[in-house]
Amino acid sequence: MSAEESEAKRGKGQGWKHVYETLRTEILALALAPGQLLDETSLAERFDLSRSPVREALIRLSLEDLVVTLPNRSTIVAPIEIVTFPAYVDALDIAQRMNSRLAAELRTETDLKTMASRQRKFEAAIKSGDHLAMSQTNKDFHMAIAHAGRNPYLTSFYERLLDQGRRMLHLHFEFLERTHEGYLLTDEHHDMLAAIKARDVERADKLAHEHTRQFRDNFIRFMQENYTTDVTLGNMRAAQ
Repeated sequence: MSAEESEAKRGKGQGWKHVYETLRTEILALALAPGQLLDETSLAERFDLSRSPVREALIRLSLEDLVVTLPNRSTIVAPIEIVTFPAYVDALDIAQRMNSRLAAELRTETDLKTMASRQRKFEAAIKSGDHLAMSQTNKDFHMAIAHAGRNPYLTSFYERLLDQGRRMLHLHFEFLERTHEGYLLTDEHHDMLAAIKARDVERADKLAHEHTRQFRDNFIRFMQENYTTDVTLGNMRAAQ
């Protein structure tokens, strides 16, 4: 079957979507390593498509900061930038705390049910050991908190940060599994949910900050043990 016939079989204009979804999954799961070259010709051969849908898929992945186009026009999987990690985690901390505060103040009973349901799905994903499912359900839980805060600007900002951090979260999961500290994630989620349910704004803020700090510290420890000894913790602000 020719590339053109293959594209027609998938449906007009839909070839890029299959490439996008496949590459996105592989990037988030670290099956495609940070910095790996993504050659359009090779990808077109792999997916039995012309280069146009491949190029479209790469453009969409670049909008999510998952791939980077270099000055020579080649495309690579976006590196995980350790140098900018302190700034990233500062932004994550602020977004997580603000959304949690708003959720504790504004949540409804429906919001609580959604958060509890998503937490159960996260726990099921942990038992499965599927890191991609774990990072997705973790994001879904935190986005339920953000939506309960009813500030679309903070919600959008938070979602972008969570998406950018999913590959780092996979390394975090690996560290927790190796050190047998995975229970901390589920326990912290339950504590955050309890504070939001009780409308305890200050406790929700404190727990959100501690949750970010736990992710930061474990990720740094993982990187120090596996890749470099020259990694610092940065200056994430202490809870007020």
